[in-house]
Amino acid sequence: MRKNRLKMYTFIGILLLGIGIPFTIHESSGEEVHIVKLHPTKETSVEKIDISKKFQRFTYDSGLNFEYPDAVRGIYVTGPSAGGSNFDRLLKLVENTDLNAMVIDIKEDHGNLTIKPEKGSPYEDIALNYINDPGKMLKVLEEKGIYPIARIVVFKDSVLAKKRPELSFMENGKVWTNGKGEAFVSPFQKEVWKYNVEIAKKAAALGFQEIQFDYVRFPEGFERYDKKLEYSQGDYANEEISNVQRRVKAVTDFVAYAKEELESYDVDVAVDIFGYAATIPEAPGIGQNFSKISSNVDVISSMIYPSHWTSYFGIDFPDKEPYKLVTEYAKVENNVLSKLENKPTSRPWIQDFEAPWLYDGEPTQYGKEEVEAQIKALKENGINEFLIWNASNVYSKNVDYTPMD
Repeated sequence: MRKNRLKMYTFIGILLLGIGIPFTIHESSGEEVHIVKLHPTKETSVEKIDISKKFQRFTYDSGLNFEYPDAVRGIYVTGPSAGGSNFDRLLKLVENTDLNAMVIDIKEDHGNLTIKPEKGSPYEDIALNYINDPGKMLKVLEEKGIYPIARIVVFKDSVLAKKRPELSFMENGKVWTNGKGEAFVSPFQKEVWKYNVEIAKKAAALGFQEIQFDYVRFPEGFERYDKKLEYSQGDYANEEISNVQRRVKAVTDFVAYAKEELESYDVDVAVDIFGYAATIPEAPGIGQNFSKISSNVDVISSMIYPSHWTSYFGIDFPDKEPYKLVTEYAKVENNVLSKLENKPTSRPWIQDFEAPWLYDGEPTQYGKEEVEAQIKALKENGINEFLIWNASNVYSKNVDYTPMD
């Protein structure tokens, strides 16, 4: 993260301005920084400058201190787990292994907050208050050296869609839902952008070191529904580009907006993205362009669960071959990221769950061997960070999370 460097620049600026020396700062592509003093001239003009925005960085100090790990190795934690009895079990798992991070739901898949905001907050009515005292929880994580990441589900939001149908997608006068009964709000709507980023700011102010945005996309298969659904394209309606490109631009613009808005909170910004998005120029329905999103974030987290692939990479049944699937994916991602000027940290989501829907009989059981195989495949391809997904937060026993050491 750039917080120490940026604080130093601001401090130097204050000193130089205080003694009347104008200056500019140039940062090279590496770590070297050049401070250039400008010769004062006799003819000067002085104007009042509003510097309040320049010092926002110092306003949001949670008082907590976290060190970025040697490499983030994390697990997913739901709101009920974080605020309930499961939390102690998950703490012990991280403490007793080489895991070092938790991705904790702050805005979950239905659109509810898992923490209770201040009284009178516009988010008060969507809070389920699973995590009764997030400050206390984060203090525990600080004491144990566990890196906290706040997960915020963005455009899949049944709660907001029901509350504000005009921000959603409509069909025959009703809010459209997918086959699972889930509703989405539109990435074209900048009001939705702000709604989610304000939640992210609250998480950052609490002390979370990173904001991870999930479901940064249109609904799956949207290219099939595009013409039959009713929705506003907002500011994008007049763009002289195809609908596919409108979707890509809206999603990419949201990510850039979120990054800029969170700059003064000194947090890293991450986005979850479908793994297959790295294998194609862009996903036409959902609006995800892997390269464009990656260029606007600090961390990119591809969801590369073997169970979620068809016969990609010449692998007939990827769920049965986690090592091979992750190896082949990693090669593709490395190639794509190598071409970017602003390359983010790669931190994929890997699988620690079974996929019975793929099988007629018993599914492949995911345990120590399968989890370690995925980690090993990443490491062999130079990807040192990872996150492990299990929706129930029940993780395999006796896993070596650094199998290459």
